[in-house]
Amino acid sequence: MKFPKLFAKREAKQSAVGAALVMTPGQAVWSNRDYAAFAKEGYSKNVVAYQAINKIADAVASVRWMVFRGDQEITTHPLLDLLKRPNPMQSGAEYMRAKVGFYMISGNGYEERVLAGGTIREMYQLRPDRMQIMPGLTGMPKAYQYKHANRTITWDVDSITSESDVRHIRAFNPLDDWYGLSPIEAGAYAVDQNNEAMQWMQALLQNSARPSGALSSPEGQELSNDQFARLKAQIDDQYTGARNAGRPMLLEGGLKWEQMGLSPVDMQIIETKFSSARDVALAFGVPPQLIGIPGDNTYSNYQEARLAFWEDTVIPLLQLIADDWNAWLADPQGVELRVDLDAIPAIADKRQTLWDMADKATDLTINERRAIKGYEPIPGGDAVLVNASQISLTMATELMAPASDPMPIADMKALIYGTKAN
Repeated sequence: MKFPKLFAKREAKQSAVGAALVMTPGQAVWSNRDYAAFAKEGYSKNVVAYQAINKIADAVASVRWMVFRGDQEITTHPLLDLLKRPNPMQSGAEYMRAKVGFYMISGNGYEERVLAGGTIREMYQLRPDRMQIMPGLTGMPKAYQYKHANRTITWDVDSITSESDVRHIRAFNPLDDWYGLSPIEAGAYAVDQNNEAMQWMQALLQNSARPSGALSSPEGQELSNDQFARLKAQIDDQYTGARNAGRPMLLEGGLKWEQMGLSPVDMQIIETKFSSARDVALAFGVPPQLIGIPGDNTYSNYQEARLAFWEDTVIPLLQLIADDWNAWLADPQGVELRVDLDAIPAIADKRQTLWDMADKATDLTINERRAIKGYEPIPGGDAVLVNASQISLTMATELMAPASDPMPIADMKALIYGTKAN
């Protein structure tokens, strides 16, 4: 017996395991990572992480964005104006630096769009540590909450399309269903080691934690408690710290000064500083040469390191941002946002090298060289040229015909110069 279609099983467009991700539907889920510690120890106090994040942020902020409808570039569009001036308080470059900075420090990025008359007028970056995700019944966010100064602002999320005025972009995290994994968290040990090494060396400079030498008394002679206390106070007041560096010491009572160099432990601390600095740079995908960290020869020169930085770190991040913005901003308007890769200096240098190789190749046709450069083919461009005289290989073959069938001189001139034989 067939049931009427009215009673057919209703299909649901949702994940089968989505509901399993939700433990407390409608309740805020907090990130278990300490954003304040990452920002303080990994950015504010660590010069390597600070420079690595800024290198990536500055690179992303320097690119030019384009709008396309199909294959046609649109030079004037509201999206271009929006990206140039997202809000009254920030320029496009400042906005992008904040976007990348928040993403690198927390592994999460939140931005809000402001609509007026159905058109996006402004965008704002929201601090990740103030944002909470409220899971829905289907495993998708039900809402986003922003809490600050005893105020709570809530943005609802469409349970079917996930459409919202707040957009969440996050790095992959294998242990969390809602929040991303920060590069600083992955490199936390290296950040801590680098900070500790810096504090060690700071202590050597300020507090003389390791003496540059030792005072010794004559054999059999011991200092009294008063003498020891007076000598210690004198050393602390007159010979300790950076301001007293190089001051000559006045000795009495047979005391001798024995010079001491850096101990093996101190030397190891210095090497640990450079090693941990390289690990911090590795966590962010920034070649150490670009930050001035010594002892790393992965790339033969600065230009090669810069190209690797763009190809391995910046361009993938740009593509991630472009895909996210297209889904949230551009697709509803029937256009597509793209990055102008041709304007990136590091990529332009690589392209110029490729073009030079194509121009010097002896086995490529004119049209094949033009294709490498991104140009359209031209009529008559399918001939291979001989370097010696830059004539086509077909002409050269005809000129080198067997002696049994020699080419008349007049025909040879006509072939080379394009003149008619008399």
